Parts: sequence; C-alpha cells; structure tokens
Amino acid sequence: MLNTRTKTNHKALERMRTRRETMTALVFLGPFLLTLLIFFFYGFVRAVYFSFTDYDLFNPPRFVGLQSYINIFQDDKFRIALTNTLLFSFVTTTLQTAGALLLAVVLNQRIRGLMFFRSAYYMPSITSSVVITLVFLWLFQKKGIANYLTTQVNQFLPHIIVFLVVTVIAQIIQVIFERLKESRNYIPEHREATSFDALTRIRKVTYVHWSDPLLLAISAAIGGVAVLVASFMGWIFPRDVATFDFDWVYNTDKLFGVLPIPLLFIILMNTFTTIPTLMLFFLAGLQGIPSSLYEAAELDGATPGQKFWYVTLPQLQPVTFYAVTISLIGTLQMFDQVKVIGDAAPLDSIITLSYYIYNYAFRGGSSLAGMSSAAAMILAVLTLLVVLVQRQLFKDEVNK
Repeated sequence: MLNTRTKTNHKALERMRTRRETMTALVFLGPFLLTLLIFFFYGFVRAVYFSFTDYDLFNPPRFVGLQSYINIFQDDKFRIALTNTLLFSFVTTTLQTAGALLLAVVLNQRIRGLMFFRSAYYMPSITSSVVITLVFLWLFQKKGIANYLTTQVNQFLPHIIVFLVVTVIAQIIQVIFERLKESRNYIPEHREATSFDALTRIRKVTYVHWSDPLLLAISAAIGGVAVLVASFMGWIFPRDVATFDFDWVYNTDKLFGVLPIPLLFIILMNTFTTIPTLMLFFLAGLQGIPSSLYEAAELDGATPGQKFWYVTLPQLQPVTFYAVTISLIGTLQMFDQVKVIGDAAPLDSIITLSYYIYNYAFRGGSSLAGMSSAAAMILAVLTLLVVLVQRQLFKDEVNK
C-alpha cells in the first residue's frame, strides 16, 4: 500500500514538472511563434489567395483563377528577372563559398595580429548593405577609384611586368638556395634513417616552401629595387594611355554575352558583404578538425595542397553544405542592393524576382498586387525546389 502511494506521488510530481517546463518553453517561444503566425503564415495564406485574384491594393479582389500566372509567364520582365535571379544565385553562391573557405584557411593560421584580421574581415558583414552599396557606387562611377587604378595600371604596365618577373626569379633562386643549404645541413643529422623512403619523407617535410613569407618579402624588395634602377636608367618609362572611363553601372553590355555588367557589379557587392559571415562557419569547422589527421598526412609526405584537398575539404563537407544552403536562399531573395541602385542602372540588367514583386505591388497608381503575389509564389516554389535538389545531392550530409 505504501509503495503504491509513493509511486502515485512520484508520477504526479513528474507530470507537474513536465507541465512547468512546457509552460516555461511556451513563454519564451511565445513572441517568436506570434510573429511567425502573423507575418509568415497569415501573410503566406493572403498571398496565395491574392495570386488568384486581380487585387490592386485599392479595390476589392476579384477571383480570376490562373490568369495572374498566365500573365506573368507572358511578361518579358518576369523572364528577365527569373534569368537574372538564377544567374545571380549561381555565380554569387560559388564566389561566396570559395572566397569564405580560402579566407577561413588563411585566418586559421598562427600569424601575428590574428584577432585584428579576424575582426577587420568581419566588419563588412555588420555594415549596412545600403552604406556598402553607396560606397561601391562611389568607387565604380566613371570618375571613381576603380577606373583611376585601371588607368594607372595600364600606364605603369612596364614597371609592373619588371617587378613581377624579377620577384619571381629572385624567389626561385632563394628557395633553391635554401633547399640546397637545408639538404647539406640536414642529411648528416639523420644518418640513422637508413631507409631511403624515410629520409625522403624527412626532406619533403622540412623543405622551404615556394611561398615562404620571409623569402617572398626579400624577393619583393629586390623587385622594387630593380624597378627603380631600370626607371632611373631610362630602360622603362610610363606609357601614354587614354583615361579609362568605363561605365560599370549604367551599362547594357554583358560579360560573355550572358551576365549583365551591372548585375556583376551587384554580385561583387553581395560577395564582399556575405563572405565574412560564411567565413565564420568555415573557421569554426576548421578548428574542429583533429590535428592528428594533419600530422599523419605530414608523416606520409603530403604537401600543403594535398592536405587541403584530402583532409580539410572532406572534413568541412557538413559546413560547406550549410553555407551553400543559406547562401542559395539569400541570393534567390536578393532585393536591397537592387533597390538602392534603382535608376542608376538599366532595369533589365539588374532586376531580380524580389524586386519584380516589389515593383509590381507598389508602383504608383497602377498596382498589380495579384500578379505580384503570383510571382511571390513562384519565387517560393523555386527556393523550395533548389533546397530539395540540394538535399538530394547531399543526402549523407543531411542525415548527419
């Protein structure tokens, strides 16, 4: 009897504890769930309803069936916006992922001032996209710094070529000299390594690398001196070239006949602002890779490139999957930088699906909210399809 009463009290206490934990969770999740309910689910249902009407924000909506979807696919602007969105998403995601990975690998090294560099490279990510867009517009205007630097590079091209050639030659000579010196000094100390393979591995591990920072600085100094001497002797001199005044923004040209130049301009901006965020993910992933894997690779004589390819990349696959996913979703919804540029660029060159939706919903005096809602549904389906395809391609990473 006593045991039965004790078990009953224990179950009652367990139920009370569960109810208390559930209530606590609901209190903390309440604001988020309320926001999600109003601004996502309610907004989504309203958009689905309006996509089958001729709603114009002012008059009561009238049901028109699939007419809004038919009108959209007959609209040239929609086809241009869809093409621009897919191009922008593919190119930007590729650049962002590769750039963030390389930057994370660099900032994962033990170098002086590491915290400063990590903070400095993260700054663009917390800066307003409007501010970044205005800065880029200033840099890439016809009389901006980008065109000025291009003119200077063209004018001093002989000096640059001499500098690069002398620097490369000096680096090659220095590295060969250092390797020969290491070989002479190193082999006698390891005579106990009777195995030829073991001795070869020791040599590979200890050799000076071609990109050694100290030797590279000395080579660059030698290259600078060579440029000064050649310029003083009159062997090289600045070329007489016309001012480079390429219009980066208001331009109707296309790169390789496919990618509009103004859209490329936006891709560069978006890549610059998003790389720092993705870099943090890769940096966290790099610091989670066991050092024993790199030590084993070094014992096998792996070069830095082989360690990156066979150790780093496979270990970072889950992080890469996550970075690509959020990058794809973000780029498919690109809006703010297109809106800020506005009339500074031809609309057909920069319009994306998000801007198309905004433009049709809020254009003055003739709102087409019905068509705009239909375009929003197509964008939602497109985003869902991209994520589903990616999940199918990376099933192993999804299940981890």
